[in-house]
Amino acid sequence: MPRRRPTHPRFNSSDDLLGAPLAGRIDLHGMSAAQAEAAVRSFIDTWRRREPGAVVLIITGKGKGSPDGAVLRPAIRILLKTKLSGYVSDWALDDSVSDWALDDSEGAFRVRVR
Repeated sequence: MPRRRPTHPRFNSSDDLLGAPLAGRIDLHGMSAAQAEAAVRSFIDTWRRREPGAVVLIITGKGKGSPDGAVLRPAIRILLKTKLSGYVSDWALDDSVSDWALDDSEGAFRVRVR
């Protein structure tokens, strides 16, 4: 099966978030999608109150351990684009990275909280 192209850009050395120090991280391995969503909501809310503008890492994994493919990565991407869009910035209109995207490893999101 041919590999699908990502629907979003990745970070490169010219992106601000890649070089930014990480203020915090959360690892969602072993969680269900519902558990992961609740954990990420709480995590983002905590960091936006503690340190607006902080860059955090949300580790979802690549989905290699799931029999039907990635579950957490798509769920968290949708969460960031919808319910958490007021707490983190979304993609810029010109399709460039603004304040969240997949990390180079593709198993985590780097997020700048508002």
